[in-house]
Amino acid sequence: MDYNHLAELLFPHIRQTPEEVEARYPKRELPEGAKVTRMGPSPTGFMHLGNLFGALVDERLAHQSGGVFYLRIEDTDKKREVEGGVETILKAFASFGLHFDEGATLQGDSGAYGPYRQSRRAEIYQAFVKSLVQRGMAYPCFCTEEELAQAHAQQEAAKENFGYYGKYAVWRDRPMEDIEAELQKGTPYVIRFRSEGSIENKVRHEDLVKGKMEVTENDQDVVILKSDGIPTYHFAHVVDDHLMGTTVVVRGEEWLATLPVHLQLFRAMGWKAPKYAHTAQLMKIDPETGGKRKLSKRKDPELALDFYYREGYPVPAVLEYLMTLLNSNFEEWRRANPDAPMDDFPFSTKKMSGSGALFDIEKLRDVSKNVISRMPAGTAYDYIAQWSADNDPDFHKLFTRDPAFSKAYLAIGRGGKKPRKDLALWSDAKPYMDFMFDELFQPDYTLPQNVSADDAKAILADFAGVFDENDTPEGFFDKMKAIAAAHGFAADTKAFKQDPGQYKGAVGDVSMVVRIAVAGRQNAPDLQTVMGILGRTRVLERLRRAEAAL
Repeated sequence: MDYNHLAELLFPHIRQTPEEVEARYPKRELPEGAKVTRMGPSPTGFMHLGNLFGALVDERLAHQSGGVFYLRIEDTDKKREVEGGVETILKAFASFGLHFDEGATLQGDSGAYGPYRQSRRAEIYQAFVKSLVQRGMAYPCFCTEEELAQAHAQQEAAKENFGYYGKYAVWRDRPMEDIEAELQKGTPYVIRFRSEGSIENKVRHEDLVKGKMEVTENDQDVVILKSDGIPTYHFAHVVDDHLMGTTVVVRGEEWLATLPVHLQLFRAMGWKAPKYAHTAQLMKIDPETGGKRKLSKRKDPELALDFYYREGYPVPAVLEYLMTLLNSNFEEWRRANPDAPMDDFPFSTKKMSGSGALFDIEKLRDVSKNVISRMPAGTAYDYIAQWSADNDPDFHKLFTRDPAFSKAYLAIGRGGKKPRKDLALWSDAKPYMDFMFDELFQPDYTLPQNVSADDAKAILADFAGVFDENDTPEGFFDKMKAIAAAHGFAADTKAFKQDPGQYKGAVGDVSMVVRIAVAGRQNAPDLQTVMGILGRTRVLERLRRAEAAL
């Protein structure tokens, strides 16, 4: 077989050599130990939690080592590509604060190792495929879909492994005359890699997550170039990761089955393979069966990345929770460093679980409460303002009408060792503070069981006479004690517990009457602070309104 002649028949338009291509991609000049990682999503219009899970590993490995984190759009499957898919990818990662050092952008490529869209790299891939054909390591296959299906049926009947290998690789050693005849007829063809592997052999591999393993050698003549001249993922990522200097490839463990193919292709090209980190699948407890299962696009809305913004989960909380799934020691580190930026955490692939990562939405809510409670009021305000602008415009108008007013309320109970944890989602902000806005104030004047309406009216009237918006919480409670004593309620809770028959109730019942009048409900932050924010006029009006309603 004249392989040079075959290569010219298949690729007459490819004049550049592999050496010329490689000269355009010089070795990166980076510090010792710096890692180069990439995110390679497909523009299918759906960004899922698994994308973010892997991207977080990529970003930490690169930036923690002083390396490069880049974005490559793997758009070789035009059938699945959707309009606006690239924009969806870029917006999704930007919204989670994962910024790329180089790669594809809406304005074009940013970086010296592009193009960063695989669809624009066709001639690069073809130059390397041509070189494989010249070396007798790849060949054209003219099999139709029907012929492949027939071979599959034969393998199934004979209980043999499925695929294109051995006697089923019918175009592997066909004479030049047969190939030329099909080319002259214009028969569509693909290019297959000629595998010299055997399933009798094992390949040793050390994965950054799974550890040391042995994988069965690949014996399949896999397709490396489709009939449209665009490569398959198998070949495209091998070429790109080599040229772009990728040192670590992070991907889901579902790709482990094809790892032997990829290692084989790197060897065939004479290139050093990057390190691979195969991450565990994201699992959840199925509410129907009680068993574990993989997160599903069809069953689980929380798999989609846009779910978290729509529901109001803070970006830092989602990232922190994912880090608890990625590294087993993160929670211990966070307890010791409650106020440190997450980027200070020493991330390591050695602390990643090799088995399924169990996703728990309730645990995420708990993490979210902690994250929000540590935020300055101004930061929480900015997040709520942004979220409400997109998801609740009516509340947004009220919330942003007087920023100082809203920030003062959000500041209640922040800071210290035990901050308030009222918010788990930004969507919680409205029910948490709606009573602060007259337009949303819908009071529930249900009194404590041992307080009569007449007593409540008298309590409110007395309090209106002594109310001072500049009181301290302690000053407010002293007034509550005096009013309690004047109306037959115990000023001291201990005294009430020791002899409840002597009193109508305790001072807590009296302060609850005021809380219900001002806040319209029994549960609200420190009442004196709330009243100081509302101001004297509005507080007195609410006291009068409650007294009239009772």
